[in-house]
Amino acid sequence: MYEQIVAWWQTKNIQTDADLEEAFNGHVISFAYNSGNIENPNVTYHDTREIFEHDGVTSYTGDIRTLFEIRNAKLANEYFFAAFNERKPIDENLIKEIQKRLTLNTYDPLRWKKGERPGEYKKGDYVTGKNETGAWQEDVPDEMQELIGDIADVDDKNALTAAAFFHAKFENIHPFADGNGRTGRLVMNYLLVIHNHPPIVIHQEDRKAYFDALEAWDEEQNLQPLKDFLRAQTVKTWEKQVLRRRR
Repeated sequence: MYEQIVAWWQTKNIQTDADLEEAFNGHVISFAYNSGNIENPNVTYHDTREIFEHDGVTSYTGDIRTLFEIRNAKLANEYFFAAFNERKPIDENLIKEIQKRLTLNTYDPLRWKKGERPGEYKKGDYVTGKNETGAWQEDVPDEMQELIGDIADVDDKNALTAAAFFHAKFENIHPFADGNGRTGRLVMNYLLVIHNHPPIVIHQEDRKAYFDALEAWDEEQNLQPLKDFLRAQTVKTWEKQVLRRRR
C-alpha cells in the first residue's frame, strides 16, 4: 500500500505552496496536533484546530506555554509552505528558522539564564533517551554540517531512507536546547515533500513504537526499524484518502 500512496501523491504534480496545502487536505492540523502531543500531552486536537482555524481558543484554563507551542506550530507551518514554494534547500538557516518558530516564547527561565535562545544551537548539555544521546554542544555545528551534507544530493526514489536517516541522526545529535522532536519531524516532512513524497503524521498513540525505532539507531545504528515505522505511518496517514479515491 505504501508504494500506491507514493504513486497517488506524485500524480498530484505539486508545484506551489497552494498545491501543497491543497494536497495536505486537513492533515496540517493532524500533524501539528500529533507532533505537539508526542512530547506535551496537554496539546489537544480541539485547541490545535481552534488556533489553526481561528487563531485563538475560548474557555482555556491550561498552561499558557501549551498555547504558545500550538501557535508556534502554526507559524512554523506557514514557513514550511513558503519555503517549499521557493524550494529552499535544507541547510542550517532553514532548520534554525523552523526551530525558532516552533519555540518562540517557550524557553523556560533556566534555559534562558544559560543563554539559550530559539533558533540557536544549544550552549549547554541536554541529553535525551535511556542512553543519554546528544552531541556535546561544541560538536553540534560540525555534526549538523555533516548531516546536511549527507542528505544534500539524495534522489527522489531514496527520499524515505534519507528522511529516516535525517530524523534519526538529528534526534541523536539533539542540536537545540528544546524543540528537537518537533523540529526533526517537520524538517523530515519538508525533505519528503521537496522530493515529491507524501508527508507523514507520526501518530501520538504510536509514540512507543516511534521512540523504540529511534533507539534502534542510537544503540545499533540500525535504520530499518525507523524506515519500517515511517512506511507504516505513511499508510496510516493517507490510506483512507487513497481508498476513497478508488470508489
